[in-house]
Amino acid sequence: MDTDSAEGSTRSDEKGAPRVMGESRKPTLIASVQRALHLMEAVASHPGGAPAKQLAREARLPLATTYHLLRTLAHEGYATRLPDGVWVLGERVGTLHGQSRAQQLLARLRPSLTALRDDLGAAAYFGMQVDDEIRLIDIADGPRTPRVDLSIGFEDAAHATAIGKCVLSQLSEERRRDYLSRHPLVDLTPHTITEPALLLRSLRTPGGLLLDREEYALGTGCAAVPVTDASGAVTGALAVSCRPARLGRIERSAHRLRAAAERIQRTLTLSG
Repeated sequence: MDTDSAEGSTRSDEKGAPRVMGESRKPTLIASVQRALHLMEAVASHPGGAPAKQLAREARLPLATTYHLLRTLAHEGYATRLPDGVWVLGERVGTLHGQSRAQQLLARLRPSLTALRDDLGAAAYFGMQVDDEIRLIDIADGPRTPRVDLSIGFEDAAHATAIGKCVLSQLSEERRRDYLSRHPLVDLTPHTITEPALLLRSLRTPGGLLLDREEYALGTGCAAVPVTDASGAVTGALAVSCRPARLGRIERSAHRLRAAAERIQRTLTLSG
């Protein structure tokens, strides 16, 4: 038995005194990191910028320490000194903010994708239109629910995927034709639709369920349903992939796919 992992086991600390494993221990904190973060909070609280002396007072730091931290932050792009001597946040803070928003989106999506994967026994996907392109945002897969081989660029193959077709079906005719004018209908498998008129007709399906019948990759079928938020800012799709022989079963379970899409829609609306 591993006594280190047993509940209530003991160890000796550095001085030889026993202590109970599992009891709360104070985390190791890096003071210099704390000081830098507090200083950045002080900088952020002044949209028009503030001088180092004022920032030192507000962050409760020695002036010399404040100057050292500001120079370091400036070197890394997280702070900028303006010509009049005041300090503002640097450009890299904006980059972090954009990345954090993407991570927050993933945090909201992942539980629903994972639940759908387990419910249908198939890898689950979420994609959406971003900057006039159709992008794959997140995937929930596993050893028993492998994802599609995405070696072919997804953004250039939306016409051959259930997610891509589902997003295209939600666009206005003008935006849809603009997208197709910029993305040739590349022939990926013998089943890929390469005629624009035929593709446009295939987007008109009852219930909004769009299918990929080995159009992106041989040996794989996909089904997708729309996902939007109340504001209309999100034009997305929720999909699952499976072996072609299982696609009929997935179609019969479309109500479960739509229920998961509705949960994601509510999540996006409440947290938007």
